[in-house]
Amino acid sequence: MNTAALLERADIWRGGSPSPRFRGGTVASGHPGLDAELGGWPLGCLTELLLPAAGVGEVSLLLPALARLAEDGRRLLWVAPPYLPYAPALAAAGIPSGALRVVRTADAAGCWWAMEQALKSGVCGAVLGWMRQASLRRLRRLQLAAEAGEALAVLLRPATCARQHSPAALRLALHPVAGGLEVEILKRRGGWGRRTLRLAPGHAVVRA
Repeated sequence: MNTAALLERADIWRGGSPSPRFRGGTVASGHPGLDAELGGWPLGCLTELLLPAAGVGEVSLLLPALARLAEDGRRLLWVAPPYLPYAPALAAAGIPSGALRVVRTADAAGCWWAMEQALKSGVCGAVLGWMRQASLRRLRRLQLAAEAGEALAVLLRPATCARQHSPAALRLALHPVAGGLEVEILKRRGGWGRRTLRLAPGHAVVRA
């Protein structure tokens, strides 16, 4: 393979490019500044959102992308969400109730199994899972499953997990601030981390 062909690969990122490319493509986040920085939410690989607590704005951050996937007729699966999804709010965001499925299991092992199988199936446009503990082996299996199904795979975990190694292609830490949300880029495939974006009211993004 010559150099020109190599640089056209989706998993190769050049330093002068505004954002890395992902093999499975991306879906627009609905936040222009975030898209300019990341190129959209990656498909076909694992994204981690690290939260100080549930309900800091993580679902609102993902809603525009989930609505786009639902428009394409793709199923959305939420595994072990901490709160029951509020159907009227989702419908107002463009997500019909028929597009969403919620899975709850008796134990964490069942949640991991459900996420992995849903990602492998290729039926789901997005699989979101709220998990507190994760071994490196489980994360790797989830990453492989995401590659197989080319879905938006998002794992939501406590902020304390930021210190742990992860094979996720994208890791973001979310910080609630007055009037908005800060998104700290901890890791992104082929690019630099430790950049912080602030989502102001109305979803405008300013660099912090």
